[in-house]
Amino acid sequence: MSKKLTSRAENYSKWYNELVVEADLAENSAVRGCMVIKPYGFAIWEKMQAELDRMFKETGHQNAYFPLFVPKSLFEAEEKNAEGFAKECAVVTHYRLQNDPDNPGKLRVDPNAKLEEELVVRPTSEAIIWNTYKGWIQSYRDLPLLINQWANVVRWEMRTRLFLRTAEFLWQEGHTAHATKAEAITEAELMNNIYATFAENFMAIPVIQGLKTESERFAGADETYCIEALMQDGKALQAGTSHFLGQNFAKAFDVKFTSKEGKQDYVWATSWGVSTRLMGALIMTHSDDHGLVLPPNLAPNQVVIVPIYKNDEQLDAITEVVNGIMKDLRAKNISVKYDNRDTYRPGAKFAQHELQGVPLRIAIGSRDLENGTVELARRDTLTKEVVALDGLIDKVEGLMTEIQDTLFNKAKNYRDNHITEVDTFEEFKKVLEEKGGFISAHWDGTAETEEKIKEITKATIRCMPLEGKIEKGICVLTGRESARRVLFAKAY
Repeated sequence: MSKKLTSRAENYSKWYNELVVEADLAENSAVRGCMVIKPYGFAIWEKMQAELDRMFKETGHQNAYFPLFVPKSLFEAEEKNAEGFAKECAVVTHYRLQNDPDNPGKLRVDPNAKLEEELVVRPTSEAIIWNTYKGWIQSYRDLPLLINQWANVVRWEMRTRLFLRTAEFLWQEGHTAHATKAEAITEAELMNNIYATFAENFMAIPVIQGLKTESERFAGADETYCIEALMQDGKALQAGTSHFLGQNFAKAFDVKFTSKEGKQDYVWATSWGVSTRLMGALIMTHSDDHGLVLPPNLAPNQVVIVPIYKNDEQLDAITEVVNGIMKDLRAKNISVKYDNRDTYRPGAKFAQHELQGVPLRIAIGSRDLENGTVELARRDTLTKEVVALDGLIDKVEGLMTEIQDTLFNKAKNYRDNHITEVDTFEEFKKVLEEKGGFISAHWDGTAETEEKIKEITKATIRCMPLEGKIEKGICVLTGRESARRVLFAKAY
């Protein structure tokens, strides 16, 4: 079985890297900076994807698919967007290989196969999508246009980390077009709310909704909404963003519509997305030194049943009972796995399922059959109890809700205890180094001060919270007037 994990207290970063690999979630690939998501990791992502997809469709969105490649001329049409992503772009310049005449058995790029125009491998799809929308939108009858895409994107990263930052990653990106500014802002806020609801109800991660500062906004956006989460090491993680794009992309790609009054105007736009980065958030919010801890709402297997037996006769008797348990659990929409592998001893199975974060383990042996009982082991609290077979299904169903709530409340208590108000820069630095978490502090609203604080402390403004009191004060760094407190933190 797997080696013991490095403890979080000893080296949080090393613990995370080991856990992703040991729990069989993902591994580094032969392509530098890219990952292989393994079946168990992909099963969790699929559950995330399915739930988000349901929520998108319930709010009127449809899925489509757009090309992986974006002609450079389209990519540079919206200047801020192009400038913001330029340094991260992978670019296709040729379309053919040929045998290398100087190295038999090897290939080289055919120098005569240069593309007339370079193709950017999409880092985001606004350019190709808005060029397409120009042909789809003519009148107010075509609006709103509510499209989502599930895809992969490439952002060339030199320092990578499984799930958190890789050169290629999976995500969804919504791109919508509206007749009015108010409608587009409502859409951006709606999608940010959907992300927050998903994070809290399914991932059991409490988040703070807010607005990004101008320097932290998405390139090409007029406003960026976000959800910010806090990891166990006191660092923040941006878990999702929703952007009000104004008419910037409509003007760049000349996307106009005829209104009911017969007037021509540019449409108003949004874009919004979450990625496999959510996997990193899930791992770092709940997991412990024993391994992964998964909330029941996202666990591929919510329950695992392990038989304890000495011979085939005992296994057959246990299996007969287990088949009935599994049928009843599945009728309650509880996913269950029967681990009757004869290649591992029960202890090794327990260790694997603990490492992989299965919320609830049921152990059942011959003596349990005689007594009409089973042993339940909770992954979140690492507690065990013996319960009667009668009433087991209702007990398990109740525990699914209880474990989900316990994980959320634990994470929320940690988050709430790590939001600290400070009024001086000395306090700011002390809290950042000794306690971590979110720091609520006054800021004078200038990009210069924001950058200076980042330079001195490595802390960034995570967001201007949408909820909470708005109070005037004095900037912690400059002493100038401040309109409100914002949340700072070191971040992933």
